[in-house]
Amino acid sequence: MRSADALRLCLGALRGHSSRSLMLLLAVAIGVIAVNLLTGLGDGARQFVLGEFSALGRNTLIIMPGRKETTGGMPPITGLAPRDLTLQDAAAIGRLPQVRKVAPLQAGQMELSVAGRSREAFTIGTSRDFFAIRQLAVSQGQMLPALALDEALAVCVIGQKLRRELFGQQPALGEWLRAGNRRFRVIGILAERGQSLGTDFSEAIIIPVANAQALFNREGLFRVFAEVRSPAQINSGKRQILALLKERHEGKEDVTVISQDSMLSTFNDILGALTMAVGGIAAISMLVAGILIMNVTWIAVSQRTPEIGLLKAIGASAAQVRLLFLGEAALLAVSGALGGLLLGELLLWLGRWLWELPLYTPMWARITSLLLALATALLFAWLPASRAAAMEPLAALRPAGART
Repeated sequence: MRSADALRLCLGALRGHSSRSLMLLLAVAIGVIAVNLLTGLGDGARQFVLGEFSALGRNTLIIMPGRKETTGGMPPITGLAPRDLTLQDAAAIGRLPQVRKVAPLQAGQMELSVAGRSREAFTIGTSRDFFAIRQLAVSQGQMLPALALDEALAVCVIGQKLRRELFGQQPALGEWLRAGNRRFRVIGILAERGQSLGTDFSEAIIIPVANAQALFNREGLFRVFAEVRSPAQINSGKRQILALLKERHEGKEDVTVISQDSMLSTFNDILGALTMAVGGIAAISMLVAGILIMNVTWIAVSQRTPEIGLLKAIGASAAQVRLLFLGEAALLAVSGALGGLLLGELLLWLGRWLWELPLYTPMWARITSLLLALATALLFAWLPASRAAAMEPLAALRPAGART
């Protein structure tokens, strides 16, 4: 039997049972869509998180109050601190030889008001270096001036959305707004940049850190960002900062210093494992499709027994008969998998368009889902195909009543 004849027989059998073929195509396509969609979502989340942390720069260290790092990797975000980080600690860090910039951070929600308009906004107390460390730019006006960390000056920089909501169509530069019980003059408007590390700077107000401490009545700092002079000095800079703060805190190592690389590595491992896990869970749907293919192939063998007998009577070998049924299963698997890949890509494209997230299925997941669909179809169709191949021509050609 020529390959072209075998292909025509397979296609004819599939067309002859179009509803059954469509059901199998749908089952395979759903399995492939599940694998590609879930791995695309998982890998998209990983890329998004890595991109967010990359905005900090490779030579940035984050100092947090409290000793939360005991086994390596990324420490938990929350925890009790035995001693606060202070402005004096931040100033001392800034004097270290390997530290180029330092930005203390005090943050919280504060109600802002301008001429009868009010809203609650995320308020960041920091220094001028914060703009460089977090790669922030102003579209109008200027950044915070270079001040001593304990110097309170009634100036602020606000985000674009906050400017629109508080000032409407009126100019904001040089105007005053009230935050809590204090007034601040707007000296700059942040350029649009979207969210970063969960902070939407378009809705934020940035003020000198000493003002923020007075507003929140809180001396302890939330974080301190330190930028060392080069990525090669990350480890030595980290050791210097830990040694300095241990000396300042009466010999207690009660702070945690982490770098972007440690955060990236930990998040990459966690989200990569999560992507593999959800992809594996989705692959279980392939087994369901495989069982369906096996059941349908059993039915097809029973219904086409006379056809099998005729093929063997005119010279078709057992291997050729087996290949006919396996070929039908392979055609269904490949067609359904390709359709599932296309539909999965369409859904991910819609997700990218709606949410502006990097939702892309990794190439390994596409290839694996295609090969898994084909392997599952061949594996589950093998047993009924082998039964068809083992039939004797005369027994297969007998009427159904005579065979029983």
